[in-house]
Amino acid sequence: MVDVLIILVVFACTGFTSLYIRKPLFEFFGIPGIEPKALRGVVYTLAILIFYNIMLLVYGFVFGKFTFFYAFEKRFFGRLVNIFKKKSNE
Repeated sequence: MVDVLIILVVFACTGFTSLYIRKPLFEFFGIPGIEPKALRGVVYTLAILIFYNIMLLVYGFVFGKFTFFYAFEKRFFGRLVNIFKKKSNE
């Protein structure tokens, strides 16, 4: 039961951190100035995907659940790769 609580806390901390740091980080990299807006949306999604997953591993390490979150990341990105493999084979 404690493990589940720790995992939920890690997800919560990662979400709050990504919301808190998003604006300064994106201004630093110049993302708000990207035109057209559709391209900005794609860059925003990719940046959040990368940043969120890195922070998930960092918080997992801090809370002692790095092994769980590392396996979670491998499954997540494995599924993501499989989606694109299936589309290219069709």
